[in-house]
Amino acid sequence: MRIATYNVEWFNALFDDDGNLLEDDQWSARQNVTRREQLAALGIVFAALDADAVMVIEAPDDNRRRSTVRALENFAHVCGLRARRALLGFRNETQQEIALLYNPDVMTAVHDPLGEETGKKGARDAPRFDGVFRFDIDIDARPDLITFSKPPLEAKVTLKETGKVLRMIGVHLKSKAPIGAETPEAVMRLAIENRRKQLAQSVWLRQRIDQHLAAGDSLVVLGDFNDGPGLDEFEHLFGRSSIEIVLGEGGQKRLLEPHARMALSRKTGARPSTARFFIAPENRYLSALLDYIMLSPDLAAAHPRWRIWHPFDDPACYRTPELREALLTASDHFPVTVDLDL
Repeated sequence: MRIATYNVEWFNALFDDDGNLLEDDQWSARQNVTRREQLAALGIVFAALDADAVMVIEAPDDNRRRSTVRALENFAHVCGLRARRALLGFRNETQQEIALLYNPDVMTAVHDPLGEETGKKGARDAPRFDGVFRFDIDIDARPDLITFSKPPLEAKVTLKETGKVLRMIGVHLKSKAPIGAETPEAVMRLAIENRRKQLAQSVWLRQRIDQHLAAGDSLVVLGDFNDGPGLDEFEHLFGRSSIEIVLGEGGQKRLLEPHARMALSRKTGARPSTARFFIAPENRYLSALLDYIMLSPDLAAAHPRWRIWHPFDDPACYRTPELREALLTASDHFPVTVDLDL
């Protein structure tokens, strides 16, 4: 079976309040791309992936007027995708939900969050992801109160043919932008504070991972971590990245992700990348490794084959002009897949 993660830049802007596709020539939220062009490109990419399950990052908004599930299922119907059923976890207030598109002929999926609900005071030991985590991020002997702006999606997936159960955790960590800072000093102070929060979120996520591994669960942790080894100068300040925490450190049982391992082992030289951003002041593109699919040890033994669908780095994508251009038009991130023999 094939599992994918894909961050679709401002997917929400491509649907009306009824979840219908806005296939017109108005501008999308992507620069110099119309809604018709982005939808067409996404249809090509999703069809090429032909995945059994896709963790959609920045999925359409869910609120009183709009439905993530309705929008994604309409998209899947129009594009003729096998993964045509949608699952939403905890909604958030950023217009960028985390949702699972899956093939109902192959699997069932339910939102199955673990951990205790918390009040405003929070809890120290892996509370529910829509709650509050008590963790001392600035080493002042007083716990800080940590929340997720985008609570991870915890899906319990059951394969119909074998009855095998997979646990999937869809992740979109994003707390590092120094929004509201007006001076260089304020930018640095807020950036460091946000970095600490992201590391605390990673510790929270790792606590949940430890619970699953201790229970012997088959686990897939996937999504956009907005972080990676060597990605920015704050890693030197804190000594590690979020990815290292989530994968496992010291004597912890580790998750496997070859692209992360490659980046961790290379301090210089070429590294894989899953995202490409235009830096206007410098008139150039920046590539980064942000998207991952991490597997528990038992799934890592199921002959996994990872792939980053990069339009320039993947030979098959590059040699297929329609797919290459679609990947560039559809989003500023590229999909990552893993094929497993289950």
